[in-house]
Amino acid sequence: MSCVLEVDVNGEEVFFVDKDVLARVCGRIKNLVVAASAAARRPPRVVLHGFPGGGEAFELVARFCYANGGVAVTAANACELRCAAEFLDMAAAASTAPSLVRMTEKALEEMPRWPWHSVVDAMKQCQRLLPLADSTGVFDRAVAALVSHMAVPSAGDATPTSSSPESTAFRFSCDTKSSNLSLRGSCISRTWWFEDLVALSPGTVERVATELVARGTDHGVVSRFLFYYLKCRIAGASSEDKKAMLEASIAVISGLDRSAVSCKGLFGILRISASLKLADAWQERLVAMVGRKLDQATLDNLLVPAPSGTGSLYDVSLVLRFLEAFIRGGDAVRDERTRLEKVGRLVDLYLAEVAPDPSLRPAKFVELATALPAAARDCHDTLYRAIDVYFQVHARLTDDDKMKICRGLSYEKLSPECCKHLARNASFPTRAAVQALASQHTVLKSLVLRDSGELKPVSSPPSATGKHRSSCDDGENDGQIILYAARLDLSLENQNLRSLLERMHWRVMELEKVCSRMKTQMTKMKAKRGGSCTARSLPRMCS
Repeated sequence: MSCVLEVDVNGEEVFFVDKDVLARVCGRIKNLVVAASAAARRPPRVVLHGFPGGGEAFELVARFCYANGGVAVTAANACELRCAAEFLDMAAAASTAPSLVRMTEKALEEMPRWPWHSVVDAMKQCQRLLPLADSTGVFDRAVAALVSHMAVPSAGDATPTSSSPESTAFRFSCDTKSSNLSLRGSCISRTWWFEDLVALSPGTVERVATELVARGTDHGVVSRFLFYYLKCRIAGASSEDKKAMLEASIAVISGLDRSAVSCKGLFGILRISASLKLADAWQERLVAMVGRKLDQATLDNLLVPAPSGTGSLYDVSLVLRFLEAFIRGGDAVRDERTRLEKVGRLVDLYLAEVAPDPSLRPAKFVELATALPAAARDCHDTLYRAIDVYFQVHARLTDDDKMKICRGLSYEKLSPECCKHLARNASFPTRAAVQALASQHTVLKSLVLRDSGELKPVSSPPSATGKHRSSCDDGENDGQIILYAARLDLSLENQNLRSLLERMHWRVMELEKVCSRMKTQMTKMKAKRGGSCTARSLPRMCS
């Protein structure tokens, strides 16, 4: 009994061993035996808290000590034994004696050549062996071995495991570039490993995905895996687990190419995170990613309900943060104008949707209407209609408040039809109607210029040509620009405004007469020349 040592492993199992046999190769056991002997207890007793691998691993270590190294180190136990050897301080053994550290290190060097399922099992073991798996480098070895298996598909595009994404209801589209890691073949051959890694913890998934990116794997494949992981794991998970999954996914996705990330997937993450109250840093990274993809969003994506207690229907502040992120991240994009116009159309649709909200403050509406640069809109008709709805719902706004909102409206980019409607619209301040008519007057003057006595056509503004004209003008005036100053409610305005409108109205009529005479003169000139001269295009208002 003088040689017997009682060892309590994690409070789960108790072993009776020869203290001299274990103390010879285990530095930690040796130190604990000395302390236990001082307590004069027979037999001496030591407790091992947090022993990696539990009682099963300790039994293997004891057998190693008794058999002088005669224990088989396999793929199934190499990770646990390496961490157990570190825990018991077995690295200081004499070079001539068997060393469990050296034996396990040699086995781990072969990990990239282990079967796929053995590497996955080792990866799962490492999750339970933290932090020792990290300090010993076992975790990094497992990650590297896992990625090396993903990088080289087996012959004939067959998977190295029986599991496959084809066995689930989840499907992928082959819409990404080929991987720099030679992930070739069909889409299935590049994603066969998705299902096998779903059981990994969020932290492990983040490390594996980060390693894939570092090795040059197609960002589209990495992005699809992360969305697949969330799809499979998020349902039924606790709030803490959900937060960990989202944070791990955001950390990796934020470093991927914009084109490789699904806009729909990002809004999915956004919906899940709404109730989890992620830290501000994670929220900002998510908002920045959505902002980069805003040109691919839909109106339904933007209709995010407002936080409870705000009284509003939709979270307008969140959309404003998206717009800020979009503008910040678009300087170096070659197709920036196209993307900007897409976002402009999307914002106009959103404005029309939120305008009827009685809780939407004027300042917030103005901020939303003016968030994008002028180049985002060629035609302001949709914006005008949204403002019109807002004025009708918020009937108590003062004229000053309305004029502040109208500052976001470019009257030059209104179609003649919308400008005519604004002039009759009692919801708009009279000053806005005057400015609209004045702008149309300026547009008319710019349509016709004289150069050396000849008629010189000038390009019409975007709102009067092309698709914007077809969408804004119903053609009832046969292409002529006719502005009406009548029917304006000027009862509350002074006589000067009335006189100004009348003068502008008559000036427009005079310009139309001039244009009509020019058209007649051009017809006569063409007839005299016998049709030999090349036809000159006429301004729209004169055709």
